[in-house]
Amino acid sequence: MVNTLKHQWLSNVRGDLLAGVVVALALIPEAIAFSIIAGVDPKVGLYASFCIAVIIAFVGGRPGMISAATGAMALLMVTLVKEHGLEYLMAATLLTGLIQLVAGYLKLGSLMRFVSRSVVTGFVNALAILIFMAQLPELTNVTWHVYALTAAGLGIIYLFPYIPKLGKVLPSPLVCIVGLTVVAFLFDIDVRTVGDMGDLPDTLPIFLWPDVPLNLETLMIILPYAIPLASVGLLESMMTATIVDDLTDTESDRNRECKGQGIANIGSGLLGGMAGCAMIGQSIINIKSGGRGRLSTLFAGVFLMVLILVLDDFLVRIPMAALVAVMIMVSIGTFSWESIRNLKTHPLSSNIVMLVTVVVVVFTHNLALGVFAGVLLAALFFANKIGHYMGVDSALNEADSTRTYTVTGQVFFSSSEKFVAAFDFREVVDKVVIDVSRAHFWDITAVGALDKVVIKFRREGAEVEVIGMNEASATIVDRFGVHDKPEGVDQLIGH
Repeated sequence: MVNTLKHQWLSNVRGDLLAGVVVALALIPEAIAFSIIAGVDPKVGLYASFCIAVIIAFVGGRPGMISAATGAMALLMVTLVKEHGLEYLMAATLLTGLIQLVAGYLKLGSLMRFVSRSVVTGFVNALAILIFMAQLPELTNVTWHVYALTAAGLGIIYLFPYIPKLGKVLPSPLVCIVGLTVVAFLFDIDVRTVGDMGDLPDTLPIFLWPDVPLNLETLMIILPYAIPLASVGLLESMMTATIVDDLTDTESDRNRECKGQGIANIGSGLLGGMAGCAMIGQSIINIKSGGRGRLSTLFAGVFLMVLILVLDDFLVRIPMAALVAVMIMVSIGTFSWESIRNLKTHPLSSNIVMLVTVVVVVFTHNLALGVFAGVLLAALFFANKIGHYMGVDSALNEADSTRTYTVTGQVFFSSSEKFVAAFDFREVVDKVVIDVSRAHFWDITAVGALDKVVIKFRREGAEVEVIGMNEASATIVDRFGVHDKPEGVDQLIGH
């Protein structure tokens, strides 16, 4: 236990602290922007980012992953804020956290195993596209100075690491932000800055209980928002954890992450913030900047408030072009370029799942909807593929007029029709043996198909024997099958 804590907190102190600085700088404009999207004061997003990052550092299931206010969550809050106000948003944030906490105790994080790699790849690519698209407003109808600073920022980010010794000590995104801020200040370049996005808080957050009536009516108002907020928050957090697992070659505790996200959102709601979740872009910035442990997440949140309260004079001068360059780097690093090359070699079904996930997420800006579409398609393709591996062979013993059918493969809703069609009910034989020793019956549709086959043969006057059924299949057939239950057969044929 002690060794684990030391490893998660103190194994990479310098890298975590430097990465935390970069993440904190990149969090500020995003938190402000997401607050504007949700229709609330910028302070709400900044307080939320501070609270969630600090809390999740202690209770989250994935060291090195950054959680804060996010755009995906902000989009779901717009109507609630517009129709009912900030107090109801805070109440919805508390309920969101409670739902996520319950999900963690119910171990729903384990459901991520049903999300295929193609869906994860599509989710990542869509998010990369959305991150890049979010930067376009900062690059349209602007002076040439903005393009020059953005290009210079990208140059610093990608070339600085090649400088001997120094390039490996300092994170290039941090050098980009500080360098471009100094240049813009010294040469008095007139470009949009962080200070132009909104007023920054001047105090630490304080405890605030939502000023809403504690009754059923309030619950009915916030529940339709809390459920999708909790779902999207957990979905994005689980996806981000999967990606960070791959980047760091480590494993995360998804059920602990569910609980951690819930606790963090409850904390955010009690301190005047809005609901948030893991941020794939910021998490990648953290990893690329050398952050690996919980200290990076904690310091990102703490330094965020230090920047706002102490270094605000420097902060408001940061040109948005510098942060745009960092986020473009994130979008390029997030996008799975290998997936483009794999379109030629991967199965068509995998490519379709990946592309549909991308298209749905990009066009709806709804991460949950895109992932749901991808998972549904993947399940349909899988069921169709497995259904093709079911076959039925037969052999006739003329001596005793017995036809033996040997079933091989998986019998379930997708292959049940093929199963029934494989039998010749018009053939005149005294006995039919159905050997299922190499088959497995998965659901009630498969059981119904077996009932149909047995009863049809019996109608034709043949004796039917089913042999070789494994224990798992026998359990479901005994429970739901009717071919060996006289009263069930009568009911089935309508007598």
